[in-house]
This record gives sequence, C-alpha cells and structure tokens, in this order.
Amino acid sequence: MNKLNKDQIANLLPHREPMLLIDELYDIVKLHSATAVVNVEKDSFFVQGHFPANPVMPGVLIVESFGQAAAALTAHGLDKSTYENKLVFLMGVEKARFRNPVIPNCKLILKIEAIRSHGRVWKYKGEAFVNDIKMADAIWSATIVDKK
Repeated sequence: MNKLNKDQIANLLPHREPMLLIDELYDIVKLHSATAVVNVEKDSFFVQGHFPANPVMPGVLIVESFGQAAAALTAHGLDKSTYENKLVFLMGVEKARFRNPVIPNCKLILKIEAIRSHGRVWKYKGEAFVNDIKMADAIWSATIVDKK
C-alpha cells in the first residue's frame, strides 16, 4: 500500500481530532520517506484565533505535522507487534525555519525523510510546500517508547 487516508493514519497514531493533522500519506518508501498532506482550512481550530483578521497556521503545528507524518511513516513500516503498544515522542527539533506564512484554504505538502535510526531513536528531515513554494523546513528526532 503506497497511500494512507486519514482513517488509516488514525490506526497508526494515537492522535485524534482536532490534533490529528495529517489527512493523507503517499509516495511511501518503507521506513525511508513519504509525502503527507495537511488540509489547512479557514475553520481549522488552529487558525480561528491565530489570527482572526489574518489567519495563519502556527509554526509549532507545522513542526507537529512533520512529527505526525514521520510517526505514521515509521509505524506503517514496522511490524504491528512492534508498535501497537508503543508511542512515538518528539525528542528535539534541531533546526526549523519558517519561510512563508501558511494561509488557510490550502494543501500543505510535507516531504519527509528518515535520515538515521539507532535503536528506538530516529532522526528525520522535512520540507513543507504550498503550490510548490517552500513554506518551512526542519530536522527533528523522535523516540519510540512503551505505552504506560
């Protein structure tokens, strides 16, 4: 399967509405890379108060979207028994740059790549685009931990 819809992503991640930000994951290369879609709408919870006269997707939620896409990529590539009683937690953001504001009524396209894994620790990089214009990029790490 080279494409996951929101329901399939929800089966891989613990996130639920309104915090499940990823709407689609496609072009999946097992445990290596994928492309994700975040539909940024004018009624999305995160733009209603940020800012009412000039709505913009908060940068921290762009980073969260990167993290969710990476967690879905990783969980999708692992055997279910490996991740079913686990959670993926963001450990650190090494670098994040926000180049252009993400305005509602767009598709935010995230191109992510796993660049290193060592045991339960993974390192990723990603770029975010709207209409082929780079909006943000980041390098971050995450770890897989047991559910408590």
